[in-house]
Amino acid sequence: MTAADTPPARTPLPPSRPHQTFLAFDYGLKRTGVASGNRLLGHGTPLTTVTAEGDARFVKIAALIQEWQPDALVVGIPFHPDGAAHDNTRRAQRFARQLQGRFRLPVFEVDERYSTTEVLANGARDADAAAAALLLTQYLDEQERKESR
Repeated sequence: MTAADTPPARTPLPPSRPHQTFLAFDYGLKRTGVASGNRLLGHGTPLTTVTAEGDARFVKIAALIQEWQPDALVVGIPFHPDGAAHDNTRRAQRFARQLQGRFRLPVFEVDERYSTTEVLANGARDADAAAAALLLTQYLDEQERKESR
């Protein structure tokens, strides 16, 4: 076999990234902030705040999932400043499990300590949606750091 018969070297494909687009949620009992984002841009963008409770909340979230077609979801999980769990920690974790069960999408949890405080300090008009965007940006930054190691 001559050099002319040898097939050209193939450029390896980049590692696959199964989760490219995301919806993120800043869960609350009465309001849940929602943001969208993707790996290409690397940050979250505030979308809306869902003000419904119970099953009505999931009807509105289903419409957002249908519209945005995310690959995965991100949920902020609150903790006390010292890292201890509290009632809202468990509620947000339950919400994350409900999202996964209802929509069959991967759900990733992010520590959301101080997210609302930070967005309010920056003058956010819709603090809940802005907090969701901050959570998603935080998640995407963490994933980028992990991949660059």
